Amino acid sequence: MTERADAIVIGAGVVGLAVARALAQAGREVVIVEKNKAVGEETSSRNSEVIHAGIQYRPGGMRARLAVKGRDALYAFCAERKVGHLRCGKLLVAIGEDEVAALKPLKQKAEQNGVDDLRIISGAEARALEPGVNCDAAILSPSSGIVDTHGLMLALLGDVEDAGGSLALNAPVAGGRVTDRGVALDIAGADPIALDAKTVVNCAGLWSDRVARSIKGLPPQTIPTLRFAKGQYFAYAGKAPFQRLIYPLPGADSQGVHYTRDLGGQAKLGPDISFIDNNTDYSVDEKRREAFAAAARRFWPDIDAQKLAPGYAGIRPKIKGPGEEGDFVISGPESHGLAGYVGLYGIESPGLTTCLAIADYATGLLQQHS
Repeated sequence: MTERADAIVIGAGVVGLAVARALAQAGREVVIVEKNKAVGEETSSRNSEVIHAGIQYRPGGMRARLAVKGRDALYAFCAERKVGHLRCGKLLVAIGEDEVAALKPLKQKAEQNGVDDLRIISGAEARALEPGVNCDAAILSPSSGIVDTHGLMLALLGDVEDAGGSLALNAPVAGGRVTDRGVALDIAGADPIALDAKTVVNCAGLWSDRVARSIKGLPPQTIPTLRFAKGQYFAYAGKAPFQRLIYPLPGADSQGVHYTRDLGGQAKLGPDISFIDNNTDYSVDEKRREAFAAAARRFWPDIDAQKLAPGYAGIRPKIKGPGEEGDFVISGPESHGLAGYVGLYGIESPGLTTCLAIADYATGLLQQHS
């Protein structure tokens, strides 16, 4: 059985929901197809829940271009829709002469990205803000914060449904083909169906490259191969020791093991990073407790390792491998030549922060070729 569809969004994570919202509010008839039994079961629900300021991304790259716009749009959306969030601020701490010297160029990079509220402060100033922190200097980022990701996804879905869109759960994409009209998708599940769509936006996250390769007629050279970077988190028992987020200086492929907290005051450390060969291993290695404590002890000398307990793990879909800086790939008609398809690949951090900006960008590509 084949049915006609106007616009299909593959994947009901935070980015897929944001894209569907943008399409539905533009007057498109939108169907979201999600292979899992609920929204946001993978990357969207297994991250730090941090609203990033846009500091460390390569100037001119897609992440840098969308970070500040996405941050501001997300704060505004959360305030309007009463989604739980807190602009708590962040300290990026430097320990030792080499790290202190790295603060100024990092701040300059952030300013190229449009981040205009950073301050370099002394160790004494940092301790005045957060008495338990250890550092020789730090960057204070007042625009960093945290958000209730689940509440955000429910609010986005509510907007989709209010605009006439719909969500199909337990509806994995089994394959498809490019047609004269757009893209036809074969949807598996309890009631298999073929949907012949004018527009398809692939927001399948960890599965986006595989989904794209299952669609006959998409130029394979335009589909990157994802790498899977696993990150584990440990929860910390007791009162949260810091009000702000505490981060080490970022590396090329990771922001390092850092301290975050949720809106309820639960403290946690993570994520670490290890590249794995699958996108389904969410186990947490309890033996990593001491390694996490050692990483945090540089900026948190009084941490009690015995209060750390295994939390959860997430997997980031990356374009690059270990030690390499990746970026978002948003592949529109200008790259593959198909007017009705946009593929989103490698949407890792700051995908949560930039979800609304990604949605505007992706839907803008479709409008240019409509």
